Amino acid sequence: MSYDPKHARFYGILDTTYVKTNQWVKKCQALLDGGADIVQLRAKKESHDERVKLLEKILPLFNKKLERLIINDDLELTLKYPKLGLHIGQDDTPPSEARSRMGPDRLLGLSSHSLEQAEEAIAHGQILNYFCIGPVFATMTKADYTPVGLNLLRAVSQLKTDLPLFSIGGINRYNLRSIKDAGAKRVVVVSDVLCAKDTAAVVRDIRTTFAN
Repeated sequence: MSYDPKHARFYGILDTTYVKTNQWVKKCQALLDGGADIVQLRAKKESHDERVKLLEKILPLFNKKLERLIINDDLELTLKYPKLGLHIGQDDTPPSEARSRMGPDRLLGLSSHSLEQAEEAIAHGQILNYFCIGPVFATMTKADYTPVGLNLLRAVSQLKTDLPLFSIGGINRYNLRSIKDAGAKRVVVVSDVLCAKDTAAVVRDIRTTFAN
């Protein structure tokens, strides 16, 4: 695999909830200009065909770094293109099935929302390339989920594993320090960067916080 998410600090999500179609390419470029290590395409409400169109708009921006582009919960779309990765939730395609169909060389990540689910992700360490814990704080992106809080993040961060962990959910520039103090080394920030006027600058600021 040509990219190891252990080296990542900032994971950006290009989400149709916050980004209009006419801003799609511009916002994706801003994430990359700011130094996003990984970018996920998340279009929950769109059809498969609509996701294809959104994907093809941004593919040229990644040039030789296609392995850093992740598709949210659409295995069939991922398989249509070489190198793209996949992110799955607890109720999506099982990790073992996704890995079997994707082969060994694409990134595969899993969401977790409890200590038990985090331990399960770690147990799949030979199948997954990273996992997320969240939502740490309340977020409109995951309005139906109860925030897991800093205590769970702290507990998961202390688990012994080489599998990279990303914190996600309601994270912004103003609570970033509490995330880091709880043990986070990598973050996913969505609305705070996508809704910012200068997305690239906000991404750079967040990466600076996690540079060491």
